[in-house]
Amino acid sequence: MRVHKIESNIGGKAGAARAARAARQAARSRPVSRPVTLGIIVGNRGFFPGHLAAKGREEMLRAFREEGIEAVIVDAASTNHGAIESRDEAKACATLFRAHRDRMDGVVVTLPNFGDERAVADTLRLAGLDVPVLVHATADDPAKMLIDNRRDAFCGKMSCCNVLSQYGIKYSLTSQHTQRPESPGFRRDLREFAATCRVVRGLRGARIGAIGARPAAFKTVRYSEKILERAGISVEPIDLSEILGRIARLKDRDAAVQRKLEEMAAYVDTTGVPDPALVKMAKLGLVMERWMQEVDVTISAVQCWTSMEEYFGVVPCTLMSMMSNANLPSACEVDVMGTISMHALTLASQTPAALLDWNNNYGDDPDKAVCFHCSNLPLDFFESPRMDYQEIIAGTVGRENTYGTIVGKVKAGAMTFARFSTDDRTGAIRGYVGEGKFTKDPLKTFGGAGVVQIDNLQALLRHICRQGFEHHVAGTFSHVAGAVHEATAHYLGWDVLRHGAA
Repeated sequence: MRVHKIESNIGGKAGAARAARAARQAARSRPVSRPVTLGIIVGNRGFFPGHLAAKGREEMLRAFREEGIEAVIVDAASTNHGAIESRDEAKACATLFRAHRDRMDGVVVTLPNFGDERAVADTLRLAGLDVPVLVHATADDPAKMLIDNRRDAFCGKMSCCNVLSQYGIKYSLTSQHTQRPESPGFRRDLREFAATCRVVRGLRGARIGAIGARPAAFKTVRYSEKILERAGISVEPIDLSEILGRIARLKDRDAAVQRKLEEMAAYVDTTGVPDPALVKMAKLGLVMERWMQEVDVTISAVQCWTSMEEYFGVVPCTLMSMMSNANLPSACEVDVMGTISMHALTLASQTPAALLDWNNNYGDDPDKAVCFHCSNLPLDFFESPRMDYQEIIAGTVGRENTYGTIVGKVKAGAMTFARFSTDDRTGAIRGYVGEGKFTKDPLKTFGGAGVVQIDNLQALLRHICRQGFEHHVAGTFSHVAGAVHEATAHYLGWDVLRHGAA
């Protein structure tokens, strides 16, 4: 963990400009798993015990260290107890935050005593970061309620939130009104807040590569680029003919093609798949990878049905699975909104996400369903995956033209699901998110499939149908619905239902 001190001169204007450019470039190239960096504002109020502010500062820094979170905080000696109380201290802290704005994902306000709500709000207003803010208050000890140790942070938190509301500053709350920084409850809240920050930062300014046109029959994957652009999300398209044209220029023995073949063989069992099909896949993967680097995108949505099979002779599933498994989501059928749904889950969980179909009932159990795709699911989703051909399309274009799917049963484990869509009627982005689990229930079928169990599933299915949502849904092996909902509904302002929430 790095603790950054206030400095009066940050390398001059030229140096600051170079540092800002370097930070922006580094932020674009960082993997999803990069450490979260949060600012810390320690509240203090003069007629409350100052030693509580000093100790609270150290307790919060210890929590950051132990959770792997980097901190931006004023030097302990530069303000009274290393806390923020006066207008001058607020200005100094805001200056520090602005100097590190390109790497700051959020801010934690901690109140070891009542705190000064004006100084907290002024710091955030002057910094102008527009990042998530978590308001924390330290719990009092009933055995230490005399003047030397009484905190009153219980009360101070209400005042802080009141003034933040007056300033129009959005903020998040901990699961309990007051918590000790070392408590398991606060640590869970801190991890969830870090996930919220990753989602907000990752979706703002996201760039998605749309490779090919949507399949003509799939009107369900239509979306509005203009609504996304207004939300700061850009789509970079390329026609499938350009991809196939670049592939035609590659030789089978090209060194880069051979390296891609090796990557595929190391990734999944290719036994029984013809060599010509594997070479085609390697070329396709290489061309997509190079194009994505050219246009500065890391996540994608790819055309499949059925141009890829008819005119090139493979499915792109394995290549998309490889990207998604590396936390670089790739959705099929040019489902750009599916990619965004996957991306939100991956940002929150730091684990792979998949695009699935809400596909079948599972017997008579109203809270179970079969989630399926043909498939490009990440390898991490499976019990025993292998590469095979696509059984559905094979009946139309021939088995020899459909190799490249990743098939197997989805393993059991925790699940978070999410779906976001653009609504042209309202000009808004809307969606839903919730939690359940993949079960061990037996399932004999083709493609990639698993059984999910979700409390009150029938209500969710009615919501999907009533609101006209797509049959595609993103899923990941983690419980992160709270973070995704807080990021999208509260901070980004999307119309998002949290299924199962009170």
